[in-house]
Formats: sequence, structure tokens, C-alpha cells
Amino acid sequence: MSRTTRRIALIVALLSVFALPGITTANHSWAGYHWARTSNPLTLSLGDNVSSAWDPYLATTSSDWSVSTVLNTTTVPGAGASKRRCPWTSGRVEVCDYAYGYNGWLGVAQIYVSGSHITQGQVRLNDSYFNTSTYGSSAWRNMVMCQEVGHTLGLDHQDTNFSNANLGTCMDYTSNPSGPPSNEHPNAHDYAQLVTIYTHLDSTTTALQTAPGKNADAAELGQWGQLVALTNGGRTSVYVLDAGGGLQVVTFVIWAG
Repeated sequence: MSRTTRRIALIVALLSVFALPGITTANHSWAGYHWARTSNPLTLSLGDNVSSAWDPYLATTSSDWSVSTVLNTTTVPGAGASKRRCPWTSGRVEVCDYAYGYNGWLGVAQIYVSGSHITQGQVRLNDSYFNTSTYGSSAWRNMVMCQEVGHTLGLDHQDTNFSNANLGTCMDYTSNPSGPPSNEHPNAHDYAQLVTIYTHLDSTTTALQTAPGKNADAAELGQWGQLVALTNGGRTSVYVLDAGGGLQVVTFVIWAG
């Protein structure tokens, strides 16, 4: 991995797609990224920019992650900007759906980070796929919504091998999210990992609804910048984009097989 890739005091994107080889890890913290807060439980707002078709799944995801003993999520009205670009709001996560095209990904999670502290987040859900019979089921919608919001909390995947048996968590790649067991919701290991991530306290908090955040639209092919790493036989790529002002955009892409 290059020196540039290691310098992630920036914005990171993680894309979820359909079929790929991978490995299972016991620790699925996402590089130690977390929201700064002075006490637990952290309360994090999810901006609702999604259509009525997605509202029940956003509500379920918010309820699921709020089972955690160290954080609660709550849905609030979205920032109301273009759903295609999806807004950024400092101090919270904005969630959007749009027909982004048949580009290989179902959902995208992005975070801005300062050091290891998340300062704003974004989730995009690709209706080009979810409007088809293959991915339009409640199981697929629940899993992808849950997984992408989970990334913005600081979680990585528990397993990225679609051929493995379901682990019973939305943080597990699968070709059959309904199971059994179902991969539509978090499991006990996810909640335990959140406790590990959020046990320590900070001197400040970054989870505050404030002004519109800095926007770097890096979710579309051609806007990811320089390819700096290629692994898993070309199915995993890392790109770095100079966003100016000392910030970079790092995009981690897992491609469909």
C-alpha cells in the first residue's frame, strides 16, 4: 500500500456490490474511524432524503443501530439538495436514493474524517438496481441500507465472500440476504465492535447538526482520481483524489465479478 493511501485524514468511500471473493476478519472496525463525542451514548442524526419506498428501511436501520449501548441514531428531514449529488451536512449523515445507473454498485457510504474523527457522512442507494426484480426485495433493501449506514458509524465488513454461509448480520456480503440466517440487521458482534470503537471519550463532539458540509462528488467513475492500489485480481481498487485545501478523497471500490 502506498504512502498516499495511508494518509486518510480525509473522505473515504466504500461501495457495496454483488459478487466477489473476500476474507473474514474478527475485528471489523473501519480503520478506527469514529464520531467524536464527550459522553455516551452518542446521538447521530440521519438526514432523510430518500423516497417513500425507502422510508421504512431507513426507519428500520435507525432503530436497529440504536440497539447499541453506545450510540443512538435518529432520522431528521434531509438537507433537500439534489438527490443525485446528495447533500453533505457537517455533523450528521445524509441518506439519498437515485437511479445512478448500471455502474456496478448498489450502495455507497462516504465519510469525511479529520484524523480518526468522522465529521460528516453520506449514503447513496442506487435505484437503477433496486427498481429491478433481482434487488427490489425487502431483504436486499434492508441489508444494503443497514450496511451503508453501518459504515458511516465506523464499521467495516465481517465477511466479504458471497459464497460463505450467512453470518446473520448486514455487515456480511451475501447473495441471499434473506438467509437463513437473515443478513438484514446487525448482530451481537456488530454491537460489541461499536462498544470497542466508542468506549473512549473525546474532548469535543463532531456529531452536531450545523452548516452544509464540504462537498466532493466522488461517487461516480471518472471522478475518483488516481488509481493507487489494485488487489483481489482487479476486483478491489483504491483511488485517491486531491480535493484541495489539504483534503483528499479516498475511494475504495469493490467491483462485481
